[in-house]
Amino acid sequence: MSSEPIDLTSPLLLERLRRARTDLGLSQEVVAEHLGMARTTLISIESGQRRLQQEELASLAELYGERIEDLSRPEPAPRPLAAQFRTPASRLPEEGELRTASLLLQRLAEDYVALERLLDAPLIGRHPPPLALEGDLDRRAKIAADEERRRLGLGDGPLPHVREILEIEVGMRIFAVPLPARIAGLFAFDREIGPCVAINSDQRWERQRWSLAHEYAHFLTRRDRPEITVSLIHYRRVPASERFADLFARHFLMPAGGLERSWHSLGDSGAAPTVATLLAQADWWGVSVQAFALSLEQERLIRPGTYDRLQAQGLAVDEARALLDLPEHKPDDQLVGRRMRMLAVSAYAGGLVSEERLAEILRMTPDASRQLATQLLSSLDENLQ
Repeated sequence: MSSEPIDLTSPLLLERLRRARTDLGLSQEVVAEHLGMARTTLISIESGQRRLQQEELASLAELYGERIEDLSRPEPAPRPLAAQFRTPASRLPEEGELRTASLLLQRLAEDYVALERLLDAPLIGRHPPPLALEGDLDRRAKIAADEERRRLGLGDGPLPHVREILEIEVGMRIFAVPLPARIAGLFAFDREIGPCVAINSDQRWERQRWSLAHEYAHFLTRRDRPEITVSLIHYRRVPASERFADLFARHFLMPAGGLERSWHSLGDSGAAPTVATLLAQADWWGVSVQAFALSLEQERLIRPGTYDRLQAQGLAVDEARALLDLPEHKPDDQLVGRRMRMLAVSAYAGGLVSEERLAEILRMTPDASRQLATQLLSSLDENLQ
């Protein structure tokens, strides 16, 4: 950990200060008043025409909720993710909550990259060329999903660890953050940081998996545009990009070949499947009963309208799952994924970050982060013996 003096004239430092102010939606007038100076003075500071003072830096860092160490680090500042969401968020009533979430996504992604630089362990992205949205969307989504499965060597069976696959194999930075109820996820891309995704930590486990595949489709097709994914039931007219992303998610999570094979080998291959079989196989594929049944209908493995009839008969999914003793899947509320946790603990064990900084990176209390570090390091020691 460096103790070198901070270069108060650094263009990177001044750019980060300006960006932090605009990300929070603070005007120069409000910030200048907080510092007890004229707005023209703040303009001169941000433009480098007037030297920033150490006490002013401390006041600005406190106002913006930033660490001085982060503001003054020598690496170039990536394109601000939070700013990318500003226009899409302004069209939604949850603008304030989305601004907070996008700022958190940006800070998490920057901390992730900083850890990789400390440990010289970059996340190697396997990014295919962007896909064009054209022609029959369902056919295009199926082809794209099959190609991605093949490219990543995933076969055509269930994917139990979607988050880890997309992070390690594709190079996506994924975080589970609190989002407004009807917002399923956020997606943004930066050439330095790569694709970044926030899934709603409060949604059901199977919905989170679907959201990850959905955001993956946005990366494959529209990586130059930030996306705020609103649940489809809230759209008056579903855009083509959203329809494609949902179709891709279905084909990626339940490829036709594997779906048909498992249905015929484990399920009822007739026209009237039992509720028990639908529930068990939906759990096997890691999707909702509705998504599974509708996929079977699309592939003509069961009669059209089967799911609607079950709903009309009063299908109670949670009660039926309990009766069948199917496992309870808790939502993925791990703010940072397994790889970032391991990098943070490795940096801490190697003396590259302090205990306080470890807690900040993991967004945990010092006691909780210390306990996690002890558990992970102990587990590694046991596995190596």
